Amino acid sequence: MVGTGRGEPLSWDPALTPIHCAAFQTQPDLWAEVESLLEPWANVTLTCHACLETMDFELFKDGVTQELVHLGLPAMEYQFPLGPVTGDTQGLYRCRSGLSSGWTQLSNLLEVTGAETLPPPVLSTEPVSWITPGLETKLLCRGGFRGVTFLLRLEGDDQFLEVFEAPAGVEAAFPVRRPGNYSCSYRTHAAGAPSEPSATVTVEELGAPLPPTLSIQGESAAAVLHPGARTTLVCAAPLSGVHFQLRRGEEVLQVPMSSTSPDRVFFRLNAVALGDGGLYTCRYQLRGQQTWSLDSAPAELLLSDGKPGGRGLNRAPEAGRATAPLSGDGEREERPGEGSPGTGGPNPPSLGFAN
Repeated sequence: MVGTGRGEPLSWDPALTPIHCAAFQTQPDLWAEVESLLEPWANVTLTCHACLETMDFELFKDGVTQELVHLGLPAMEYQFPLGPVTGDTQGLYRCRSGLSSGWTQLSNLLEVTGAETLPPPVLSTEPVSWITPGLETKLLCRGGFRGVTFLLRLEGDDQFLEVFEAPAGVEAAFPVRRPGNYSCSYRTHAAGAPSEPSATVTVEELGAPLPPTLSIQGESAAAVLHPGARTTLVCAAPLSGVHFQLRRGEEVLQVPMSSTSPDRVFFRLNAVALGDGGLYTCRYQLRGQQTWSLDSAPAELLLSDGKPGGRGLNRAPEAGRATAPLSGDGEREERPGEGSPGTGGPNPPSLGFAN
């Protein structure tokens, strides 16, 4: 049976270690380093930074390999010199780094234009695109050059301007406290003109966090089980580091939990009984907050105690014959004149299977 209560502490999968986490994120980072930020296109070097040490790096331009490097010793990064940007070196660049089993996924896209107007940065939200009490949402503005100054603007508010200097990085993180439509740009030096603005990103303000998703492992939103069977419900939140809760109706269920990722939890239902059928939902709570998220869409468990053609299942009634409800032990109650042996009424036909 499924128990009730607040829930048991999460048990993290022992296979999840910092090394495994790093292995999941294999995308290398690609950025441009320039000799002078006053003249950013005069002498450019592209740096491909790997997540793990490797001896292999590959640079692409416009989808075609430009340089493939095999080093004598493992390294975390490799620099590809471009020199002055010309028509031959303008284009869209990516890189990748070697793994023991092959290659990583491709890096971020880097645009090298050589134009006076600098290419736009990329603006994104972390961890989600909404704000609510207790949640630290950030806007990440990423440019192609290292050591620039980032500018964040809010649509409709000419007085709003946040500035972030990144002397050693290619990205700025801006905390978000107001909803609205944001864009960002960057400049290479104080007297320089800002780059083209990024695409606009909308941040909403919510009274409660958005709902998680609930699914039945190996199924979708519904499953038929036999009494005594085991199943697992997977609840996934749109952000990490939250407290999860499983419910059937308004009843809070206490079941064993485990997780392999901080944004989801596995609720394990062992030896389900007939009373465990119904609609299940899950929700989550930000750490240190009292407000729960909206409920997930329900997942349904259906319990069956019989097989096709066997006892314990309802069959369609025969013509002219009423169907009695099931009694407490699962047998049909006889009604007077319905065919009990010795009453003179017709006996029900036997069920069988042809050989």
